[in-house]
Amino acid sequence: MSKSTAKGRVYLVGAGPGDPELITWRGLQILGMAEAVCYDALVDPTLIVTLPRDVERHYVGKRAGLHAMPQEQINELLIRLAREGKRVVRLKGGDPFIFGRGGEEALALVEAGIPFEVVPGVTAASAATAYAGMPLTHRGVATWATMLTAHETPNKASQQLPLAELGALPCGTITGYMGISRLESVCRTVMDAGRAGDTPAAVIEWGATPKQRVVRATLATLPEAVEQAGLKPPGLFVIGDTVQLADHLAWYTPGPLADRRILVTRPAHQASRMYEMLRSLGATPIPAPSIQINPVLDEDGLRRFYENRDRGGWIVFTSENGVNMFCAELLEGELDWRALGGFKIAGIGEGTVHALHRAGLKADFHPSRANIATLSTELPAHVAKGDFVVRVRGNLGDEKVERALESAGCDVLPLEVYRTSTAPLSEDVRIWVERRPLDAIAFTSGSTITAYAEQWGYDRAHRMANEAAVFTVGPMTTQIAEAEGYTVAAEADPTSVPGLVQTIRHYFEEQGRPSGIA
Repeated sequence: MSKSTAKGRVYLVGAGPGDPELITWRGLQILGMAEAVCYDALVDPTLIVTLPRDVERHYVGKRAGLHAMPQEQINELLIRLAREGKRVVRLKGGDPFIFGRGGEEALALVEAGIPFEVVPGVTAASAATAYAGMPLTHRGVATWATMLTAHETPNKASQQLPLAELGALPCGTITGYMGISRLESVCRTVMDAGRAGDTPAAVIEWGATPKQRVVRATLATLPEAVEQAGLKPPGLFVIGDTVQLADHLAWYTPGPLADRRILVTRPAHQASRMYEMLRSLGATPIPAPSIQINPVLDEDGLRRFYENRDRGGWIVFTSENGVNMFCAELLEGELDWRALGGFKIAGIGEGTVHALHRAGLKADFHPSRANIATLSTELPAHVAKGDFVVRVRGNLGDEKVERALESAGCDVLPLEVYRTSTAPLSEDVRIWVERRPLDAIAFTSGSTITAYAEQWGYDRAHRMANEAAVFTVGPMTTQIAEAEGYTVAAEADPTSVPGLVQTIRHYFEEQGRPSGIA
């Protein structure tokens, strides 16, 4: 490649061992500045779907039934994006320079004259052993530790793994990446070199994630123990006396939703908290936002609001999106909260109330149940004939609230501030779902249900819903799900996202843990 000057820059960022919360602060900061992201299969999709919508996404990981994108093509992609003047993040599992081929990518960038930065990540050897309670080094037990890949390129002229040399050295810990398929050969070589067969040893599958499983044995018995347990890649083997410290130091235990795979259809910009709540319970959230929200400008409606704001009356919010978009439009119009001084505020739902609180506003009225039907029944008793009522809304849903207030003699302004449409489905999310069946699908609104069917295709969507437990956030969402032909396992109580998460938890606690989870 010829040297050139590029306006863009490439950041080789380590995403950590799988848990998105283990990415470094610098890595997260750089990711938030990205204009294009090229990411691997082991990168948690929640790091990708929560990016701003205008960020280019390039999945370069392994696709179902196909090999990974050739390294040369990845290098060319990074160079092309940088030459287009973009800030490019190459997001890699673990650490870019530890069995991540980050060095090869960096050399290609140097040859092409592309400036770059390396952001180290938490590598699997340190993360998985820490979560399993097995220090890599320990005073008086292990004075050295080594990391190696047990999966060498098969066409090498000679194998480079120094297993025999390492096996002959005392007082150290050997950790190996991608070694499950060669575990028996590794253990035999190390023992032949002099390491005792009763040396503590272990394999950690999906370390430092909710799917973590640990098999401990001796060096001589580890291959058989791993086979009996059915451990599969990705897995890390650990050989050394510090393995036995897990008797005292193993602190990580799977939560009540351990290894449950929950498809989350909530819009990406609102779903981060739900992902966190599910992960805190041990679940693996599969981020598949089925809808996307775009602000709209209802010029006629806004003009009428501005002309009548001195009358006061009521403003009715029924969603978090409505609050955020309305407040943004208010400030864009060079007004502030004083423009709402004559209005009372009605709001339903925990998300709506929190959004009002963040905006410095407080609802004067909450219905006894957080749904449109109850709001339509109860709010008319609190308004007066002739009141000016602004119903802040999106493009979907019925006009039940408007009709009820008009019947009470109010002057109602339906003010559309956002539009909901079907979101594109990420290729990596589709692959995640194909790898293993889902345990649950969580719907947070009626619109997420109809869009979900459009995303996946009617037949595939129904098959997935029939094979997994379906959960809904409230009565209206349940009605739409059942009308779509889905059997609802449980409805959130209370009607909120935290209530939905706890409902999922209680349901699966009654079901028991999946097989294979300790």
